[in-house]
Amino acid sequence: MILRNAVKPAQPSQRYDTPLFRPGRCVATLGIDNLICQGTINPHELLQRHICGDPGELANTKLVMLARDLEAARGQRLSAFLVNSEYVWVVTSADWSVTKLMLSSEWGAEARAA
Repeated sequence: MILRNAVKPAQPSQRYDTPLFRPGRCVATLGIDNLICQGTINPHELLQRHICGDPGELANTKLVMLARDLEAARGQRLSAFLVNSEYVWVVTSADWSVTKLMLSSEWGAEARAA
């Protein structure tokens, strides 16, 4: 079953329509590629929200502390969007050269590969 529009929309009280930075080169993991091919997510929408400052679920979950720690330690910019029952992380490197979309289940593999 293909689920379209599975990403929770931005909070109506907040506007995220002005880009704050350039994302650099945009890349995606295999898990994200699978969701794109299934039509479950639109990566352009998630990237747009990310570069306009929408933190996604980071604004109202316990992931806030993790994101702040990573941003402080690595200088990365993070957003997390709940898709079905898994988080899609959008991470921009500290030097702004690359922005990566990955599933939360792929996060550990990325860290081990780095």
